[in-house]
Amino acid sequence: MGGSCSKFPACCWDSHSKATVLEAPDVDNEEKSEVDDLPTFRVYTFDQLRVATAGFAVENIVSEHGEKAPNVVYKGKLENQRRIAVKRFNRVAWSDSRQFLEEARSVGQLRNHRLANLLGCCCEGDERLLVAEYMPNDTLAKHLFHWEAQPMKWPMRLRVVLHLAQALEYCTSKGRALYHDLNAYRILFDDDCNPRLSCFGLMKNSRDGRSYSTNLAFTPPEYLRTGRVIPESVMYSFGTLLLDVLSGKHIPPSHALDLIRDRNFLMLTDSCIEGQFSTTDGSELVRLASRCLQYEPRERPNAKSLVVALASLQKETEVPSYELMGMPPHGAASSLQSLSLSPLGDACSRKDLTAIHEILEKTGYKDDEGTANELSFQMWTNQMQETLNSKKKGDTAFRHKDFRAAIECYTQFIDAGTMVSPTVYARRCLSYLMSDMPQEAMNDAMQAQIISPSWPTASYLQAAALLALGMENESLEALKDGSSLEARKITPSGQ
Repeated sequence: MGGSCSKFPACCWDSHSKATVLEAPDVDNEEKSEVDDLPTFRVYTFDQLRVATAGFAVENIVSEHGEKAPNVVYKGKLENQRRIAVKRFNRVAWSDSRQFLEEARSVGQLRNHRLANLLGCCCEGDERLLVAEYMPNDTLAKHLFHWEAQPMKWPMRLRVVLHLAQALEYCTSKGRALYHDLNAYRILFDDDCNPRLSCFGLMKNSRDGRSYSTNLAFTPPEYLRTGRVIPESVMYSFGTLLLDVLSGKHIPPSHALDLIRDRNFLMLTDSCIEGQFSTTDGSELVRLASRCLQYEPRERPNAKSLVVALASLQKETEVPSYELMGMPPHGAASSLQSLSLSPLGDACSRKDLTAIHEILEKTGYKDDEGTANELSFQMWTNQMQETLNSKKKGDTAFRHKDFRAAIECYTQFIDAGTMVSPTVYARRCLSYLMSDMPQEAMNDAMQAQIISPSWPTASYLQAAALLALGMENESLEALKDGSSLEARKITPSGQ
């Protein structure tokens, strides 16, 4: 592509000049079509989300959705195996349950390929939770500021800001022009590494915190004056993101504007992508950032004009995002051949029930942490003795492959409620599989994971149950989860 970006023409720094491209009419945008494969917004029960996140396990906390304490985001999986991100607010947020539900339903009506869409919410007692599409490939902040393999290429950076502008234009067209604390952590990457805007920032500000981060250097000036967010405030934040993309650093707007006035262009450009873009393209991106960062809100462009301006800069439009990001296509990284599976994982991947039985029988109860102590302490009670007898009879039936009897005895043990054993659930799961009852097996495998979220066996058994249900892609994801948990177990430093 073009030459050095250190010689931008002086004319492009005039923040008062309005280029005609910003005033161009709207263009047809085929990406605006609403998403057809997503379910309609729904209200979940707290118990459904507890099960989906394995009891809000620490292992399921994710940082890639850009949320900070006291609110926490968990990854999870619904009964239909759809992966979700669950944002759980702190208990002082959203005291008005009606306001929370109305706001969530309003955001939940949005459906667009440029958003990490809101799928539902939960409002029970003091609990306030949001459920969104899960984005597995980190945030823009990670790929811009903390990259490991390679810096983000220029064409991908241009694609990110265009997709973001399109997301904001779509939201504006649907009456949701306000976005709270727009930053590089709010832009997520989906399975195919396409950038999406997190829907969480579309919720109106509640008592869970300020609309903007506490770093005043990046806060729109009118918000500092009034404490209110207006559509032009979002454009100001968009300008800071344009600077992030250009520089690969988080440069305070005031400092960036000083650099622009002083023609100190080298400080504004990421040395890692030197030579990847032309002087013209670099100049246009800086000009757009300068317009967005104007002190007076009325002087900033709107989302529609940004889409027009950024669309004209796009490069390598036919190249998939995952290729530009240097990542494998969706599914390739988790193909069966690429996974490092234990003997149990391998048996579950083939739904070899006989091999699974042999491994579970040989392993016994060694993974039931703390169970032995609880047993020895309570063995003297009659109720516990009866419960233990049910378990022992179940183990005998399981050993002799009398799976109907094993199901009956293990059910008596579970229903007694005096003890919790993930291994019993695992054994009853296999017994259900042996009895051609895959949905019951799936329920037990998920229950085992709730009891012991970091137990690979639970994920592997889910994979076997999903295969029996004819859900091969979902089974592959469960195998990937089990393999990942196994790797952490073997290598504690990776936890």
